[in-house]
Amino acid sequence: MYGRDPWGGPLEIHTADSATDDDRSRNLQDFDRAAMSRSLDETQQSWLLGPTEQKKKKYVDLGCIIVSRKIFKWTVGCIIAAALLAGFITMIVKLVPRHKHHNPPPDNYTLALRKALMFFNAQKSGKLPKHNNVSWRGNSCLQDGKSDSSTMFKNLVGGYYDAGDAIKFNFPQSFALTMLSWSVIEYSAKYEAAGELAHVKDTIKWGTDYLLKTFNSSADTIDRIAAQVGKGDTTGGATDPNDHYCWVRPEDIDYARPVTECHGCSDLAAEMAAALASASIVFKDNKAYSQKLVHGARTLFKFSRDQRGRYSVGNEAEKFYNSTGYWDEFIWGAAWLYYATGNSSYLQLATTPGIAKHAGAFWGGPDYGVLSWDNKLTGAQVLLSRMRLFLSPGYPYEEILRTFHNQTSIIMCSYLPIFTSFNRTKGGLIQLNHGRPQSLQYVVNAAFLATLFSDYLAAADTPGWYCGPNFYSTDVLRKFAETQIDYILGKNPRKMSYVVGFGNHYPKHVHHRGASIPKNKVKYNCKGGWKYRDSSKANPNTIVGAMVAGPDKHDGFRDVRSNYNYTEPTLAGNAGLVAALVALSGDRDVGIDKNTLFSAVPPMFPTPPPPPAPWKP
Repeated sequence: MYGRDPWGGPLEIHTADSATDDDRSRNLQDFDRAAMSRSLDETQQSWLLGPTEQKKKKYVDLGCIIVSRKIFKWTVGCIIAAALLAGFITMIVKLVPRHKHHNPPPDNYTLALRKALMFFNAQKSGKLPKHNNVSWRGNSCLQDGKSDSSTMFKNLVGGYYDAGDAIKFNFPQSFALTMLSWSVIEYSAKYEAAGELAHVKDTIKWGTDYLLKTFNSSADTIDRIAAQVGKGDTTGGATDPNDHYCWVRPEDIDYARPVTECHGCSDLAAEMAAALASASIVFKDNKAYSQKLVHGARTLFKFSRDQRGRYSVGNEAEKFYNSTGYWDEFIWGAAWLYYATGNSSYLQLATTPGIAKHAGAFWGGPDYGVLSWDNKLTGAQVLLSRMRLFLSPGYPYEEILRTFHNQTSIIMCSYLPIFTSFNRTKGGLIQLNHGRPQSLQYVVNAAFLATLFSDYLAAADTPGWYCGPNFYSTDVLRKFAETQIDYILGKNPRKMSYVVGFGNHYPKHVHHRGASIPKNKVKYNCKGGWKYRDSSKANPNTIVGAMVAGPDKHDGFRDVRSNYNYTEPTLAGNAGLVAALVALSGDRDVGIDKNTLFSAVPPMFPTPPPPPAPWKP
């Protein structure tokens, strides 16, 4: 059978392949039973049944991990609850008033240190800085140098007045500056903790700026030094106006102030060199100023070696600050110059046995072990023992350094109460000057050295030292220093503080011109101030921080202005006091700065000793 193909061809219909409607229906029923006999997956069911309600998933896909939905809900809930609780607690803490935690109050040594440094502000000469903080002081002696036509030094303005007068003695002033610099080098962290580092550095610079004016500091070779400004000799009943005969405020001085020069003064020049060299380490971060100080120190030390002599011979300094020799200053100055420059020639000189012998290092004596403005041997021995403890330079220095170290140990033993090298008052004050007046200046120096040496040993991991067969802890040395300084601060039979302004009971009649004359716009002439000198009334001005000369060998003290052996303060004495106070102040665990003193010292490689002499039969 053929039909018509609408696309143009015949269409053949095979009747044999055709099926009735019943046959088709039967075939479909068979297909449905076959399809239903196997299960369909979700996708297939969705195709057949259409969209259905989706069940909640039991897990949450977080990207990196899949967690249970239940755990996820608990976790998020806990985080939110914790955040709300933390916020609530923070709000309570901020709203509820609370007590502020303050640092512990400063100890007595720190309090006294702050006052002791103020003394130097009261002693300044020249044009004062704006913030000098001593209301009764003003500009003074602005013509120093110019008023003396005989001297080549025309600008000697500045520096410090020595004591209760207005004389500027370079010898004790230089020693005071060296002691201050030494204390800063060793204990800068303690000064900083006390808030006094900038103050003490300004104090040192005021002095070193002045010293640089007292010689030709730009030259390599000099032939003279200005040793003193002012005059104080009143022997033979002299009535010429000078700094001792007159009793006037420094601001009112109108009399001539002569300049004393020296041309052969090894002791003074070497001490000045020590002051400038030690200060150069303090100011090492100010490179230009530090180098200026080093150059001046080199020039002075060369002069001290070339032009031998004692500065006080043949002038009035012999009466007030007589120098007994210059060999100790050679060791002292050379040691400081070595630390400042690293030049081994200075170390060789400082460790020359012949110089040590001339300085009295091997024969002792009644004042052996006493550091003062006159004798620096003990200070030099401690300073050089430091090198042996921390650098161990070996040959050729070891023998003399070991000797200095042993001598330092013996000196420390002599400070202890168990030994009888020095007497003590009933109140416990050591008599380093054997009962002579003005004892405190020697005591504070010993307290500084004892604390410093104990800190050296601690920094070297050494628990103590031997006195003969007996071993003593470093705590014993510190205890000695504490008892002596505590005595000065008021723990004595008179219950008096010998530092003005510290405590409630201290000297009120200090032998000091500026402090004893009121600042009332009245200019008193030379004799016009005598009424204040002889008055029994307390000083109108408090010279805060001044350590007076001190009690006698019986713990007695007379608070009388006219007796300088009891009531006069000095630069050298206060410098030792400042050094001792800073060493004892603050946290005991904060010890010395081991490295700053050695900052200019090159690495040391011990030279092997020379071979033995060839054997001869």
